[in-house]
Parts: sequence; C-alpha cells; structure tokens
Amino acid sequence: MSNKKTIDTNEYTAKSIQVLEGLDPVRKRPGMYIGGTSLEGLHHLIWEVVNNSVDEAMAGYCKNVTVKLLPDNVVEIEDDGRGIPVEKHPQTKKSTLETVLTVLHAGGKFGGNGYKISGGLHGVGVSVVNALSTWLKAEVKRDGNIYVMEFDRGKPRSKEPKIIGKDKKTGVKITFQADPQIFPEIKYSWEKILGYLRQQSYLTKGLSIKIYDEREDKSKKAYGFLFDGGLVSYIKFLNRGKEVKNEMPFYVEKTVEETFVEIAMQYTDSYKEHVFSFANNIFTPEGGMHEAGFRAALTRVMNTYARKNNLLKEKDGSFTAEDLQEGLTVVISVKLRNPQFEGQTKAKLGNGEVRGIVSSVTSEALLDYLESHPNNAKAIIGKVMLTAKARIAARAAKDAVIRKGALEGMTLPGKLADCSSRKPEESELYIVEGDSAGGSAKQGRNRRFQAILPLRGKLVNVEKTTLDKVVKSDTLKPIIIALGVGIGDSFDISRLRYHKIIIMADADVDGSHIRTLLLTFFYRYFEELIKNGNIYIAQPPLYRLQRGKDIRYVYTDEQKNRAVSEMQIQVQSSKFKVQSEGVASQQLVNKNTEKDIVMETDESESEVGEKVAGINIQRYKGLGEMNPTQLWETTMDPETRMMLQVKIEDAEAADKMFDVLMGSEVEPRRRFIQTHAKSVKNLDI
Repeated sequence: MSNKKTIDTNEYTAKSIQVLEGLDPVRKRPGMYIGGTSLEGLHHLIWEVVNNSVDEAMAGYCKNVTVKLLPDNVVEIEDDGRGIPVEKHPQTKKSTLETVLTVLHAGGKFGGNGYKISGGLHGVGVSVVNALSTWLKAEVKRDGNIYVMEFDRGKPRSKEPKIIGKDKKTGVKITFQADPQIFPEIKYSWEKILGYLRQQSYLTKGLSIKIYDEREDKSKKAYGFLFDGGLVSYIKFLNRGKEVKNEMPFYVEKTVEETFVEIAMQYTDSYKEHVFSFANNIFTPEGGMHEAGFRAALTRVMNTYARKNNLLKEKDGSFTAEDLQEGLTVVISVKLRNPQFEGQTKAKLGNGEVRGIVSSVTSEALLDYLESHPNNAKAIIGKVMLTAKARIAARAAKDAVIRKGALEGMTLPGKLADCSSRKPEESELYIVEGDSAGGSAKQGRNRRFQAILPLRGKLVNVEKTTLDKVVKSDTLKPIIIALGVGIGDSFDISRLRYHKIIIMADADVDGSHIRTLLLTFFYRYFEELIKNGNIYIAQPPLYRLQRGKDIRYVYTDEQKNRAVSEMQIQVQSSKFKVQSEGVASQQLVNKNTEKDIVMETDESESEVGEKVAGINIQRYKGLGEMNPTQLWETTMDPETRMMLQVKIEDAEAADKMFDVLMGSEVEPRRRFIQTHAKSVKNLDI
C-alpha cells in the first residue's frame, strides 16, 4: 500500500496565487523593508525620510533639515531642497509626487540626473513610510506654489496634489503618524534620534539639522547640529574625555573616478578599536570594501614608516593588523554613484573597485601625514609597539591557559560544576558571586542544563589592563576556559558551550560592582556574545513576604509596599466575610489568625526580618541567605525567574559609558557621579 499523499490539483489553482498591488506588499511583509516592526523598525521610518533630505544636501541643494516630534506620535520632517516634482509622470500618468509616495522603486536614484550620490538606493524609502503610516501628508514648495497631498495607509485622498498657497522657496515637508496596526509599540526615543541626526550632520559638512520635541507628555526640548569640521569634528566627539596619542587627527578627502573618499583617524590610550564606516552616509556596521582598503593601507604604511625611521627593528618582526587595532578610532566615509549593498539593511558595502581607491588614497595621505607630523607619528608608533609586545605576551599566556585547561580535563576549570547536557542551545552557565551562594546554586540547580561557576579572588578591571594580564587572572581565566570560545584573535562563537551566560550577584553595592566589572569584561573581549543575546543578569528578589501559606517574593521597595497592602486587604476581607456568619465564626477566625502567626514564627526562627500586621518581611542582603530551594524558585527556575538580557542598542554610547565609569580618567567619572547622585535610590553603605 502506497504511503504517498494524493495531491488534489484542484486545490492549487490560479486563485491560490495572491498578487499584491501598490503598497500592499509592504503592509503584508514590513520586515522586508524596514527590518521588523520593533522600535528599531519604527525609528527606521524617520531615517528613511531624513535620508532623502540628506541626499538633497549631498547633491548640493539642501542646507537645512528640521525634525519635530509632535503629540499623538506624529513626526514632521522638513527640508529646503528642490522639492519633489509634482507634474504628471510619463509612465504612471499620475502626479510624480503621488508616484514617489505610492510606487515601490520609484525615485530619482536609478539613473538620469536626479542624484549622482544617494543613500536611498532602492527607491522604497518614503513610499514605505507612507504604507506603514495611519496617515501621511506631503507638502511641496516648488515652482512658486505650495502643493499638498494626503494619504491614508498609502492610499491617496485625492487624485492629484492641491495648491494651497504661494511661496518662492523650495523644499518638502513630510508629516506622518506610524500605524499601530503595524507597530505593537510606538515610542520614539529622543536620544536615539539625536544620535542619528548628529551622525548625519558630521557626515555632511555644512548641513544644519534641528530637532524639536513637542510631545504633550514631554518637557519641550530643542537641539541643533552644524559641523563645518566634518569627520574631524566627529573624531574629536568620539574621543572626548580620552587621552589621545596624536593631538592632530589624520584627515584626508579626495575624489577618485567619481568616488569621494573622506577619512579621519586618531589613536587613544584605549584597548579597543572604534571603526565607523559609511557609504553614501549609510552606516555599514559589517564594513565592506571601503573598510578593507583602509586596513590594508594602514598596515602597509605603518610598517614602512616605522622601518624607514628605525622605530621598528628587523628582530621585532612586522606590525600585524591586530596590533594596529588597539586604541584606533577611525571614521571612513565614501560617496559613490552606484553603491552595492548587501540587502535593504545596507550593512556591508560590496563594490570591489572601492577597496583599491580607498587603499591608494589612504596610503598616499597617511605617509605624508606621518612625515609631516613626526611627534604625532612617534606617539602612534609607540602605542602600536606596546600593543605588539602585549600581543606576544598574551599569546604565550593564552596558550598556557589552554594547555593548563586541557590537563584539567576537557579544558574546564576545577571550580566549575558543569551540567550533564552537551547541547549548547539548552545549557546555561551561572557565574556566581562567592562560595556560599555558589554552594546554594549547585544544590538548587537543575543539573541537566545548568552549570555553576563560583567566582574566586578579586576581579580585574579590564578597562585598565591588557589582554595578557586578563588571561592570567585567576578570576577571569576560569570564565574564559568555561565559555570555550577562545579570546582575542582565536575567538570563535561557534564553540560556545552555553547559550545563556548568567551573571548572578547580590542585590547590593558590592554585587553591582561585580556585575559592572563582569559586563566590562564581556563588552571589551566578548562583545559578539552580547550582540548575539547570550549574556543575562539574574534578578534575585530583594524581599520575602509571608503570612501563613501565602509566600511572595518581590524585587523592589515599591513592589514590597504594594504586596504588603494587598496582603493586608486580604486579611481584612477574610475577617469581614466571617463576621457576617456570626459570633462563633468570629472566634474561629481569631484562633486561626493566632495559629497562622505561630506558624510564621516557627518557619522563620533563623531569619532576620520585621513583621507588619502579621506579615513577616525578610530582606535578603545576599544570595547566600537563600537556601537552595528558595534560590531555585526565585532566581533559577526557568518557569518563574526574572532575568535581564544584556543588549547594545548604541555601541558608541555604550563604549563611552564604560570608558567614563571604568576608565583611568577620574574627572569624567566624578562629573557623572555628581550629575546622577540625586537619582540613586536605596544606596547601601
């Protein structure tokens, strides 16, 4: 008997093929166009409209851009560019304005003389914003008139634009309200928008960008950007508060074969590199050919200059690309006619010819810079020499760590209580503060998928030390071995042994300090794990409340006060209910109440706490105060626990914050503490 399923061809006919017209594909699959419907996708709507204005600026027609956040989640973006044409389009037979706003891949960026350089390569930007908005209004100043056209979820309200006034100026104003049918949460971030607009202003010399926050629930705010210094100003902004090696940043701008190359570079005393690359003002986080061209030239020129000036001896070997990364801050911006990005998200530039152009421009200008500024050159070479020596020492130390780990059996440290599962996707590693808490965690865990690694010794602040000292640290070395991914140039995320790495420390100042040191460690040496969503912070409860069999764990003072009130109301409600049944019942309530209180005392004899109206309140000072069962129920049981996943929304801001809080410069940290001291609550001393 055949097991083959009989296919009914009548079920698959022409009617089964759905044709989406106009902007329907965008509403059906928004993720294909803006990356998703999260807050990141929501902000992408603003980026798309702003990018059109920036394209006008790069073409030399726009000097001012204004962004306003208005009540009811309305966003207004205006520029003084040429204005979108309004005359009838020869192909669509509709107004060009309507065509641009309702037809995918309709724009001035596919040829002709509209734009030589643009970031909106695909021509789907503003039409996608229209499709994903409840309503959108486009106002165009052009040909002495002011034209207006309005849309509802991408559908035009009128057949053509209406003239509502006269104006000799030119420009476009787009006002839209994101559609709650598409976006589950509509909440614009002032800081996020500010960061993006600042970046665009740095990348476009002379472009003035202003932003206003006029939302009802916010205090009115306004900010503006105008940088004539371009990328040099950007470099100085990125390195503010850091000790720089070359006071005068390296800078070059040059056009080769219709490709404009602009690069600014400066070295600091940091142990991390900061590379920001852009193509047509679009951030390319995965780099690409422009970044590869710069790195090749940097390695070649630095070696050539160092040998020529006897700063690098034959016995020292050559600088590697890795040696030149530490402390490097560079912004690479290329503007070209036909950029080839990988996908609509434009994460990587693929134009092969750009590599050679950037490499030649960098080589010529950098060699001239080093020879013209010998003091700056000497400072940079000195920094690189120290990095090279540290690399050699780190490699030796790392090899020793790996060899030592292998002798201990499967490269695992002795303190690690490993899980039995060998499936990384279901395995968890708890990094626990102290032997006491580690003991409770080992007893309370699920041995099948939860591993416990107690911390031993003083944690190193990796912000103030080098890789060779990190891998020698008695506290950090077991973590490196347990993760299994290697470190530095040997890092390989595919070898990760646990897909959840959970920092579990006390809910006090010491615990916060340990969490911060560990997060600094992961950010500086295992940033890929944070980006991949592997790092978590456990949330142990702050209080245990009990009245009879009613036991609750709460995590803040506000939750404690609310829970106490609820438990008191329940007590009063139960008394009132029994009172209505007569005096005999009331006596029974009194007896039961007394019995409940006695039970609480018996179960909590060894616990230090206070009582409020018969409710025993215990404050946990540390994880060690919890028995294994309590630790499992509150902090380790996947069914009931609360955990924070560590993410990096803004790498630039995150790096600056780690540098301020954990770096060697005292003054920025002092200013931060003075600024935020009043906002700190419940500080244990």
